[in-house]
Parts: sequence; structure tokens; C-alpha cells
Amino acid sequence: MGYERNYRSTSTEAVAQTTMNKVYGWMSLALVISTVTALLTVQSPALLSLIYGNRWGIWVLIIAEFALVIGVSASINRISFGAAATMLALYAALNGVMLSSVLLLFELTVVYTAFAATALTFASMSAIGYFTKRDLSSLGSYLLMGLIGVIIATVINVFLASSVLDAIITYVGLFIFVGLTAYDTQKIKRMLQLQEAGFADVRKLALMGALNLYLDFINLFLYILRLFGNRR
Repeated sequence: MGYERNYRSTSTEAVAQTTMNKVYGWMSLALVISTVTALLTVQSPALLSLIYGNRWGIWVLIIAEFALVIGVSASINRISFGAAATMLALYAALNGVMLSSVLLLFELTVVYTAFAATALTFASMSAIGYFTKRDLSSLGSYLLMGLIGVIIATVINVFLASSVLDAIITYVGLFIFVGLTAYDTQKIKRMLQLQEAGFADVRKLALMGALNLYLDFINLFLYILRLFGNRR
């Protein structure tokens, strides 16, 4: 019995580790899609005019992104793995179109530096979340409350246009997504460990984990970019 229990534990752990590698793989693929889409968008005057030349272009993109995220999260257990993967790729592409504004607003050297800093920060915090023995679940509620506060403050600052409040939002937002990177990594790892070895839907779980880490990376990148400043 003890041997069988240890074998199952080892087998499940191996599946979880393999699937975690797939989580990072899907996340990396989503980042590549976003990067390529952003570069293609800034090279297309017609597409830039369509998106930024009228008041509805950005709103259509924002609504489409929200619809995709909500759609894949709500229907992940009902749709096929192929459909879920397609929705993730489509979301990454739409987000890439949105991120084209970064290439228009900031010098390329600043963008590259911010991306490198983001990659190093993300890798460090994700490693902490994966390997630490400390339970980070208690941080989740605090980070979520902080994120809601940042969103509200950001909306308010649209009207106030306060540079001081903007700086506070930037530092607090950066801190929140640094924490969320470690928290989400540990949460995904534990969810994978709870799955039975060979569980069919573990691939979908990997996709959802990739989506969460992708969002953490993108938001971390945007806050680091705001911290660097130096707009065109």
C-alpha cells in the first residue's frame, strides 16, 4: 500500500511538472503572437487608422478582449481543447493590436529594456512561487483588493490627471503584479498536483494557467514601462 501510494504521488507529481512546462510554453506562445501582431500593426497605416482614427476602434477591441476572456473562462469545461487554444491565440492577437500603442508612444530602446526587466522579474517571482514551501494563498485576497483599488484610482485619475496619483498607481500596480506572479504560479502548480495522472482535461487547465500568467506578464510589463517613462 505504501509503495502504491508513493508511486501514485510520484506519478501525479511528474504529470504536474510536465504540464507546468506546457503552461509556460502556451504563455510564451501567446507572448510571441502578441509581439508579432503588435509589430505588424504599427507597420500598417490602414490598420492604425482603423483602430486609432475613430473613437470606436479601441472600444471594439476592449469589448472583444473582455468577451474572449470571459468566454473561455466560463466555457472551458464545455468546449474542446482546440477551441480553447484558438480562443487563447485570438485573445493574444487582439491584445497585440492593443499593445501596438506602446510602440507608438515609447522609444524602442525603452520598450526593449522594459521587456527585459519584465522577463527577469517574472522569471524570478514565478520561480519563487513554484519552489517556495510557504503557502501564498492568504495573499490572494489582499492582492485582489489592491488590484480593484488600482483600477478605481486609475479611472479617477483620468479626470484628475494627477502626476502624483499616477506615480502611486504605477508603484502599487507594479507591486501587485509582482505578488500575483508568485501567487498565480503556486496556485496553478497546486491545481495541477490535485489532478489525477493522465486526467484528460489537464490540457485545458494548462491553457487557463497560461492565460493567467500571460496577463500577469503583460500587466507587469506595462507598469514597468510606465515606471521607465521616456515617451516619444
